[in-house]
Amino acid sequence: MEIKKLVLGPLLTNCYILISEEEAIVIDPAFEIEKIIKELKEKKLKYIVLTHYHFDHTLGAEKLKEKTQAKILAGKGEEKFIKFPVDLLLKDGDEIKFGKDSLKVVLTPGHTKGSICLLGKDVIFTGDTLFENGVGRTDLPGGSEKDLKNSLFKIFQLMKEGMIVYPGHGPDFKFSTLK
Repeated sequence: MEIKKLVLGPLLTNCYILISEEEAIVIDPAFEIEKIIKELKEKKLKYIVLTHYHFDHTLGAEKLKEKTQAKILAGKGEEKFIKFPVDLLLKDGDEIKFGKDSLKVVLTPGHTKGSICLLGKDVIFTGDTLFENGVGRTDLPGGSEKDLKNSLFKIFQLMKEGMIVYPGHGPDFKFSTLK
């Protein structure tokens, strides 16, 4: 799986393009849709995956769908907050398959009610659940400090030493239990 990271928009949101064979998925396309399309080149965009409903992660999803016909996916619980149609609501344990690769959906409420992380073999995409030096805020609609603590415990149980963490903002980093 090839991973391309684009830092887009005024809030410096990380948008990820994951490519496997001739298919791709885009995670959190909020801004600069033409730049995303250019990076896709000739690959078929299969899915647009939203880690949570905040505008800085979803603003470009409809436009990207219109240009590529890809399906929009988001975590169950976000349907009350997302203001446009979502093709599939993901639940804990679902698999997103593209090319020869797949990512497991891990429901991680706390930052928002339906926040998700996407777990691969040696990678995890955490949206705004986990950053290199912090966690997502819980004071906006759908947020819960208690849920976030439970979600962090859950993903720490799934993560392996040396796994690369790709957050919604800021640098990616290696997970380590030795800190």
